[in-house]
Order: sequence, then structure tokens, then C-alpha cells
Amino acid sequence: MTFVQTELASQPASWSRAAELADGLLGSGRLPEAGERTAVVGCGTSYYMAQAYAALREGAGQGETDAFAASEFPAGRRYDRVVALTRSGTTTEVLQLLAAARGTAARTTAITADPETPIRSAADDLVVLDFADEQSVVQTRFATTALTLLRAHLGLHTESVVADAERAVAEPLPEGVTDCSQFTFLGQGWTVGLANEGALKMREAALAWTESYPAMEYRHGPISITTEGTATWLLGPAPDGLAEQVGATGGLWVAGELDPLAELVRIQRLALALADARGLDPDRPRHLTRSVILADG
Repeated sequence: MTFVQTELASQPASWSRAAELADGLLGSGRLPEAGERTAVVGCGTSYYMAQAYAALREGAGQGETDAFAASEFPAGRRYDRVVALTRSGTTTEVLQLLAAARGTAARTTAITADPETPIRSAADDLVVLDFADEQSVVQTRFATTALTLLRAHLGLHTESVVADAERAVAEPLPEGVTDCSQFTFLGQGWTVGLANEGALKMREAALAWTESYPAMEYRHGPISITTEGTATWLLGPAPDGLAEQVGATGGLWVAGELDPLAELVRIQRLALALADARGLDPDRPRHLTRSVILADG
């Protein structure tokens, strides 16, 4: 069994621990408080989790929240809080951003799996998810656990989410999906970030041809590539008529029946299944490393 398989399967337990930790952080000031203008940053998978959290937080009426790739953070824009998601605590772009934020009005928080890294001194506040750290290069457990922590801090996590994750780990994948050669993932609101992450996971682990879009944008061009042998997978509720339109193309429609974060677990499993079928090792994905550390960083 690969590292990533073991880490993927442990997500339900990790989410429960994250929810307990979130309860202890209420009122601590270490995570964004209601009304704070907040930016959430990350790289790769962490950036897509930032997108999901930003939409959740604004939707919950907690305050204006933006998500950025760390390398694209708009210098000079004022925030009350900058939250950095970084599994390794060593990613160059994240450390550079936090260094630039020192001396500004923004309080910085880093959520990491490894506090014994430069991130310890880079951020004002640190939230450690060491129980969700990973040996694999391809992220599964840390990313979803970090989002669960933030979701629970907003009061948006329930034990039914964990139950859905247990189903996602144990139940068979949707019929016919492993026979497809091309995949499109769709979301709305906070699940757009999850759709982006699902597509990334498929590329990283399985070298699969994947795309992701906001669900309502799919009909504005991308549906033209859908045909027999392709799959369109929705995370969350479907816009009216979309399932029927995909069915008319001959493509496979996969409706997200579980909590959207648990649906992401099913997509992770699909990526591993395709990697195995193609003779790929998801613990050693092509051209990737656990952390991007630039030589001049």
C-alpha cells in the first residue's frame, strides 16, 4: 500500500480531530474573527483550499475574504488578517509573503503540519495539524483536514460530514468512471475550489486529462469537449438541466451525492485507481516534490 492510500483512508478520523481543535480555538484570536477583512493564501492544493474557505467565510457573513496563490498576492492591499496554508512550512512563496507582511496592519496566521520549520518564526500565530502530516508528495489528508478546521471554526461542520467521508473511503466508485479517459469537475460557490483540487489530484497522481470550472460556466464552451468516454463530475447541487445536457452528449454524468468535501475524497480515490491502472506510483509523481523551495528564496 502506498503512503497516499493510507493517508487518504485516514481522513475521516483526521477531520474529527480537526473539528475538536477548532472548538478550542474559538475566541483565541488565532483564526480570523468575524468582521476581519481576510486574505487566505497557499500554493497548489493549499491555494484551492483557500478558495473554498474564502467562499465559505463570505457566505457565512463573517467578512470580506479573498483567496490568492501566494505568488500573486496583491502588494499594498490592506487586510486585517492573512491566513497561510502550508503543509511543509517551507514553501518559498509563502515565506516571502509572510515576511513582507511583517510591520503591516495585517495579523498573520499559518496553518501547517510541521512547526519545526521556518514557518514558526514567519507568522504571528501558528495552528499545527501535525496529526494530518503526510509522507506522500501528493496532498490528500492535510488539505482536507485544514479546510475542515476552518469550516468548523465557522460553525459549518457536522458529524454527518465525517460519516460521508467514511462512505467515500469505503464504497465503490461511481459505475463507469474508471473507464473514462477525460474528466471535468464542476462546483458552485465554495465547491469551485474543491473542483479545482479534484482536477489537480487527477493530474498529479494519474497524469489524467482533467479540467475544472464553475458549474454555470460549463455550458459556455467547455461542454463542447464532452462525449462518450468523458466524465463530468459535480460537487454539490446541480444547476437545473445540466445533468440532462451532459447526458445528451453521450458523456458520463456523476452527481455528487455526499457532502462536497467527501466527494473530493472519492475523486482522490479515482486518481489512485487510475494511477494503479496506468502503472504509476502516486508516492513519486512526475516532476513534483513535497515542497517548492526556490534557490534564491
